[in-house]
Amino acid sequence: MNRIVSDQDWLAARKALLEEEKAFQAARDALAAKRRALPWRSVDTEYVFETEQGRKSLVELFGDASQLLVYHFMFHPEWDAGCKSCSFWADSYDRSVAHLAARDVSLVAISRAPLDLLLAYRERMGWTFPWASSATSSFNYDFGVSFSAQQIADGTANYNYADGNAAIEELPGISVFARDGGAVLHTYSTFARGLDPYNATYQLLDIVPRGRNESDLTYPQEWVRRRDEY
Repeated sequence: MNRIVSDQDWLAARKALLEEEKAFQAARDALAAKRRALPWRSVDTEYVFETEQGRKSLVELFGDASQLLVYHFMFHPEWDAGCKSCSFWADSYDRSVAHLAARDVSLVAISRAPLDLLLAYRERMGWTFPWASSATSSFNYDFGVSFSAQQIADGTANYNYADGNAAIEELPGISVFARDGGAVLHTYSTFARGLDPYNATYQLLDIVPRGRNESDLTYPQEWVRRRDEY
């Protein structure tokens, strides 16, 4: 248990921490500006996705927006359900779609599983975000979230900008795109712990006394269940 102190001492400690929080927020704002200032690269491959509205290209996934957020949702074609950790994240961003659209941003989840499996799982979980299947394209492989068994065996399965560190065929990430007319530009991607800020539950756990409380687990998200499995 933490120390129990007087109101005056608690307030002094809280104000001292507030100064550190303000400095951290200023540093985070500066980092976000650097992230937005990264150079872009052209996406020249003609990717095709299966969606509820039929086959679409990457530029068509933008809809009317000029910016696109893609959540790389782990769902292998042979799985019966989506990854529980990606489901944990999806519970956070599902209701953001309308708010993002108000700021000229479309959001779509993309997975390698067939569309019918994706939509059935989405219905089970009660989500509403658009979900597209990349089963017929190399999109997941090209953006560093899917790997073949041969790549893993050869040590060439590179995840999160590191060499040969992927040990499983599906991993999570977020990629960001902009469009200029019919041209698509890749502006940013993040993986692994880089996804933490986009999980609202983790951010809430970080401010309660016991935090995420994962240090004694076999792996950090061992406690996580799909929302309908607790």
